[in-house]
Amino acid sequence: MSLLSVIIPNRLIGQRIDAAMAQMLPNYSRAKITYWIRSGDALIHHKTFKPKEKVLGGEVVALSIKTEKTNAWLAEDIAIDVVYEDEAIIIINKPVGLVTHPGAGNWTGTLANALLHYDSSLANLGRAGIVHRLDKNTSGLMVVARSEYAQKYLTEQLQTHSISREYSAIIYGHMISGGTIDEPIGRDPKDRIRQAVVEDGKEALTHYRVIERFAHHTHVKAILETGRTHQIRVHLSFIGYPLIADPMYGGKIRFPKKADEQLKNALKNFNRQTLHAKKLTLIHPTSGELMSFKAPLAQDMQDLLQVLAKFDAN
Repeated sequence: MSLLSVIIPNRLIGQRIDAAMAQMLPNYSRAKITYWIRSGDALIHHKTFKPKEKVLGGEVVALSIKTEKTNAWLAEDIAIDVVYEDEAIIIINKPVGLVTHPGAGNWTGTLANALLHYDSSLANLGRAGIVHRLDKNTSGLMVVARSEYAQKYLTEQLQTHSISREYSAIIYGHMISGGTIDEPIGRDPKDRIRQAVVEDGKEALTHYRVIERFAHHTHVKAILETGRTHQIRVHLSFIGYPLIADPMYGGKIRFPKKADEQLKNALKNFNRQTLHAKKLTLIHPTSGELMSFKAPLAQDMQDLLQVLAKFDAN
């Protein structure tokens, strides 16, 4: 635990005190500061106060900052593909099959466990610095923060859609052209494990473009403006172009007429949704530089594309 004194300047007179403190402490989110106030870890003249109280000017706030460690998560020596790193961020190319962080049924063997071994200081951050997640069977790029400030900054970029995330997907169907899907997503009322397009869902916006067309399948680029759970999988299935091998939204395997054994085997044996986080663009938390990273298409998806092209050629 560390102790910190914050003097609220007169220029913030009239503002809510939690909002004023958030301006004075840019390394911490307003939600965290509000939590500290309510839990009695912030005092003025040795007395507690409410987050909504107005600034009078000149208040000296004594703040006890408790370091939050992910003690329940073990550091494990699991290989990770680090695309880039500096003092503020780590860019990871997550492989297929790696769960992002511990949860029911997966308390070990996750990306978070690997990160804690890679950099033990990440234990001081919530979720080991992880800012966003990828499904277990989605491969590709993720950004991890190395400080409270970087985590807050990147989270705000996600919320304001300043971080650009581009995915590659291989779908059933011969898609003619690209477009935009603007449909709200929420829990499927018939199956609480699934997500679905529902009227009272949260705003969800996905842009998609054709990369390569095959006779019965299409390789597409999908760009997220929002980050709803399973968003690309739900949206593309909703418009009739589900991802190949998606166990939740893809339905039964579809074999084209006159499909040869190689194509049938490729479709039957592909054991994860054909989705890869290919490109990640963000504003660096400390330098302010616009940075872009790319990860080559996962090998299993490259192999499937070759089989699709070969079938078309025949």
